[in-house]
Amino acid sequence: MFAKRQSALAAAAGTAPRAKDGPSLKPVVDALKKPPVAAGLAGLLLLSASALFLTVLGDPKAGTPSAHVALERDAPAPQAPAPTGFEAFSMGAMGLYQNLAGGDPTAGGDAVITLPDGGSVSGQGAPITAPVHAASPLAKAPIAGLSQPGSNGPLPMIAPDGRVPAQAYARPFRPNGKPRVSLIVGGLGLNAVTTRAAIERLPPEVTLSFVPYADNLQGWIDQARAQGHEVMLEMPMEPTGYPDNDPGPYTLLADGGADDVTAKMDWLLSRATGYFGVTNYLGDRFAGSDTGMNAFLSVLRQRGVAFLDDGSFQRRPGAWARASADRVIDRTQSPAAIVAALNGLEAQAKLRGSALGAGFSYPVTVEAAARWTAGLEQRGLQLAPASSLSMRPGR
Repeated sequence: MFAKRQSALAAAAGTAPRAKDGPSLKPVVDALKKPPVAAGLAGLLLLSASALFLTVLGDPKAGTPSAHVALERDAPAPQAPAPTGFEAFSMGAMGLYQNLAGGDPTAGGDAVITLPDGGSVSGQGAPITAPVHAASPLAKAPIAGLSQPGSNGPLPMIAPDGRVPAQAYARPFRPNGKPRVSLIVGGLGLNAVTTRAAIERLPPEVTLSFVPYADNLQGWIDQARAQGHEVMLEMPMEPTGYPDNDPGPYTLLADGGADDVTAKMDWLLSRATGYFGVTNYLGDRFAGSDTGMNAFLSVLRQRGVAFLDDGSFQRRPGAWARASADRVIDRTQSPAAIVAALNGLEAQAKLRGSALGAGFSYPVTVEAAARWTAGLEQRGLQLAPASSLSMRPGR
């Protein structure tokens, strides 16, 4: 086989190579003659020509004015959480003053509270800078004969000559024949700004109530009395939900027994001198305890101290002198709601001859009360200290 292959190659070596047959265009031509293919090709050529035209001559809308704006959606502003009880005493709550009185929150780098008639408070306990009520000082505490030593400090007592703290420490009052309206503002002593605003911006006839756990409690009471306010001391009492809702370590407990109530009251009453009476802080559950309430009122009777409550203890007579508030003015903490409650207090005073309101030292409460009291005389009422509405049991 190998020899036969060599012979074939040799025979072909001297002949000229044959030209290869070229590709035929006949199938392409025949395809282009078909109408669908021809139409498609024409469309393709038109698109190609348009693209070439834009490339060479540019954008036909290039002369038209245009603008490019990058749009970004702003992140939603986070909602502020509801204020806690502690924040009610902090500078964070001062914005309520701004809404009412239009103060500048950035003046001097500190929050500024603008009060009626141009008064203001700024910073962490900075003094009020413009007008306050003229001082109408009460006698400096302690008054001789009205206190005795206790294991935790001085305790109120009835003097040998019959004088009692409920009268001696009360603000003197002379009725003028008009309906009387009184107001107690409580929760004072825990925040310097709100305490000072209440002492200096509210008229002396407004009764002030202090928290027994406050630092420098005697100093605050002395300042209040020097301005002309009679003062009260708050008694923390067991509320519904205790101990989750806890008024503090010396809370008077519904099932604590008479000895426990007496021991705790010895500590509470010895925190300061100069108060004519006490009031409750919470205490709806304690109010239902016969044993606890009897012990509580017995101590107050023996020491000549009045008890004025927020309206929760109206069916509990006792103490040396008693009164119950007709309404709490700031259950809803808004200017409109507080003003409506104060207007209701006025109407009640005109109907019955007297009315007693109670409120907490929220900034909005102090501000609304300062404005409300300013026009009472023109509206035919007399602003009276709360002690003037208290009465001895059985009288």
